[in-house]
Amino acid sequence: MLVNSSWPSSPKQNCPDKKPIEIYMFIDPLCPECWALEPILKKLHIEYGRYFSIKHVLSGRLANLNLSRKKSYESMADLWEKTASRSGMSCDGSLWFENPVDAPYNVSIALKSAELQGRRAGIRFLRKVQEVLFLEKRNISDLKVLKECAESAGLDVEEFTNDMHSESAAKAFQCDLKITSEMDVHEIPTLVFFNENVEDEGIKITGTYPYEVYVHILEEMLSEKPIQSSPPPLETFLKFFKFVASKEIAVVYNMSISQIEKEMKKLLLKQIVEQIPAKYGTFWRYIEEN
Repeated sequence: MLVNSSWPSSPKQNCPDKKPIEIYMFIDPLCPECWALEPILKKLHIEYGRYFSIKHVLSGRLANLNLSRKKSYESMADLWEKTASRSGMSCDGSLWFENPVDAPYNVSIALKSAELQGRRAGIRFLRKVQEVLFLEKRNISDLKVLKECAESAGLDVEEFTNDMHSESAAKAFQCDLKITSEMDVHEIPTLVFFNENVEDEGIKITGTYPYEVYVHILEEMLSEKPIQSSPPPLETFLKFFKFVASKEIAVVYNMSISQIEKEMKKLLLKQIVEQIPAKYGTFWRYIEEN
């Protein structure tokens, strides 16, 4: 559903490198649809990243679910399988029967703790949590697993652990829930676009849409026609993102999955990447040089 809605202006920070568009992305780390949006977000960042920044807002929708009931597990597993099959971004629903996430609130607090080390740190941590959850089928509400994710994302683990038990992280999560309520967000993912003119209405888009829809919104909200950047050489892309799905590469480079797999197998032979099979599709890990 795509609607124009009028809200108070977004609470943008006055920083010198502020970009003309700020996108509030309402998410939940357990949401497969948010994971399915990753290819489009990567493409948008690469082609138009100079024009916008993203602020992740936790909706708390899944954190509040009563996940103790068997029916809840079954419905979550079914949603994961359907989303993975449709989107090409693998997520294995059997997690809900083998190793369910039993304390979703912990994950929300962990994400806010990671963001206290900076927005980029928060984004890296979110991605790592999603990989561990959807592909490795691990219980991401376990503190040990969350610490491993923090370390993999390059966070200060001691600071992260302290913040997990701090008032700052709890307040940040409560702030997200308040924003979710004020902006009348009931589904995830939801993206709300704001431009620099505080009198202009925000544009809210709920669900997932073709890439062109997001580009059109950016064009509509900018005072100038945005200049599209070309994607970097494939090896540069892999070195930067380190771990990506064939689907993500295919969307960014406008190629078919079969074309991408052919290119990736060349890099596999050169030992530039390693292949990580998943329940749906394939992932690739960049091999760091020693």
